[in-house]
Amino acid sequence: MIICEDELRSGRNLLAFSHGVDSTALFYMLLDCDIAFDVAIVDYNVRKQSKDEVSSAKALCEKFNKSCHVKSVVLDGRNFEANARDVRYEFFKQLCFEYKYTHVIFAHQLNDRLEWLFMQLARGAGLSEMIGMQMIEKRKYFTIVRPLLSLSKDEILTYLQERKIKYFLDESNESAKFTRNKFRLDFATPFLAEFSKGVKKSFEFLQKDKELLMPKFHCVTHDFYIVQNDTNAMRGVDKVCKILGVVMSEAQKSTCLSNCVIGGKIAIGLNADKIYITPYVKTAMSKKFKEKCRLAKIPALNRGYLFSINYAI
Repeated sequence: MIICEDELRSGRNLLAFSHGVDSTALFYMLLDCDIAFDVAIVDYNVRKQSKDEVSSAKALCEKFNKSCHVKSVVLDGRNFEANARDVRYEFFKQLCFEYKYTHVIFAHQLNDRLEWLFMQLARGAGLSEMIGMQMIEKRKYFTIVRPLLSLSKDEILTYLQERKIKYFLDESNESAKFTRNKFRLDFATPFLAEFSKGVKKSFEFLQKDKELLMPKFHCVTHDFYIVQNDTNAMRGVDKVCKILGVVMSEAQKSTCLSNCVIGGKIAIGLNADKIYITPYVKTAMSKKFKEKCRLAKIPALNRGYLFSINYAI
């Protein structure tokens, strides 16, 4: 019932778990497919029920001999969704580093994908951004895999109900105070209830169109990328920044096609036909190295990092 099986059999897997509808179904689907995985769950301590969810997740993992990694945090009320996301991804990164996981599996499904499309449409985004959720997405520290993107919420609920599988409902998902919930409740859910077959087909076509429009870039070393400086360059820079662990704001996207430093972490340097992207490192360099960079037309902002790794020019 899930996709990306070949990808998931090629490494060590960590399931991002909440014990809600989607991640609970995915847990059992992975078992059905005999795909090995462990579990990671974050308790934000904002709902009384979260303790029961964590306790049940631990019991479920014990039953099926899975490791269950739990992180408990308390966040302030400002930008809760963004801060919660940062905490989750940092947790996943730490686990991947410590336990050598190569894939983090997310339970995003068709409703999430359509909800995201509507949100990006409202912001004035292009095609690449509107269908941003990908089934397989390379990141710096792990590969994201989303096996449920072609399944609707109703199909997933049917799977759980037919098997009488226990799951939890998060009441905060019904709160319109969160922008994402508003798009889900007012637009994505009712639209899919009537047009799910057409939506699935449209995403298949959109995915093929996106592949034709993919920006051209390549990885030179682990943290050093070169993007072709053409009409699709901004998307290439955005893609590489995500791989390197930085999600650009709209303001940063509007200025990234210039010599600049993004978030104090990533150096972007341009010449006539290439855009160099590296971690930002400020260090003293030898005159000989500087001259080699000048002759090779390597932008000044990237030279510190290349010098720090003894890059051969």
